[in-house]
Amino acid sequence: MAYLQDSTYGKDNVRFLKVKKDKVNPRKQEVLEATVRVLLEGNFDVSYTKADNSPIVPTDTVKNTILVEARRTDVWPIERFAAHLGQHFVNKYSHVSAVSVHIIQHKWTKYEVNGTLHDHSFKKDGEDVKITDLYYKRGGDYKLSSSLKDLTVLKSTGSEFVDYNVCDYTTLKPTTDRILSTDIDCTWNFDTKKIGPIGNVYKLADNGVFDKTAAEVLKITLDRFALENSPSVQATMYNMSSDILEACPYVYNVTYALPNKHYILFDLSWKGLDNKNELFYPSPDPNGLIKCTVGREIKSKL
Repeated sequence: MAYLQDSTYGKDNVRFLKVKKDKVNPRKQEVLEATVRVLLEGNFDVSYTKADNSPIVPTDTVKNTILVEARRTDVWPIERFAAHLGQHFVNKYSHVSAVSVHIIQHKWTKYEVNGTLHDHSFKKDGEDVKITDLYYKRGGDYKLSSSLKDLTVLKSTGSEFVDYNVCDYTTLKPTTDRILSTDIDCTWNFDTKKIGPIGNVYKLADNGVFDKTAAEVLKITLDRFALENSPSVQATMYNMSSDILEACPYVYNVTYALPNKHYILFDLSWKGLDNKNELFYPSPDPNGLIKCTVGREIKSKL
């Protein structure tokens, strides 16, 4: 006998761009472009096992809800909008037991004209995005995390790799001067016990906590990458995570997943030329992939 073990459904790739106008000067504006996914869990089993569509909230309705609520509510920061969507679906549909919300915020940045930032003109400033994920259950339990992804960084020196394990399969040569490049993929999980009920997400949003946390993550990642003479990707990502935990009190743990994008030194000795770390070729694959999660140490009470 077959049985339905698990199920979820909803709408993905719902995109919108919202404009926020300054109350004093309406021509001074901000924009937020987002791609949203909302998946529902609950009493939908008969729609799979009995071909009974009566409990199904159509995915088109999910799409419409995302857009209507984006118009009716504040979407800055995206953690606030994720909390709003999670509560909305659980409160509106009694047979929905949990909601997964995934929001990607695309990057638009104001640029200078005549020495000052223009009031309502923006440029696509890189491919990196901010992402928020919320899992909200009927009854109030929830998980909330945000991420920084697809930020490509490179430094041409200030990285080394020596004293690693060597065996009969090892061909890599140690170096005290190499190019270090990676695509930043950093996720920070919020301490929901410290935040409290999901309604407190709105209060923290109003106080700028989520924006400040994202700004700290970006600054720490870039500063540590640039300033540290990196002994390894492993050591640098651990130090980044530790710095974030120290600077961001509402963060419970930090995960980095960093591909090591290799640049290989050309051997030009056949032409009688030296190459003192000046000419490299990018090697698209294979690449190293290093991951770690760093959490807060819990001090036991004596």
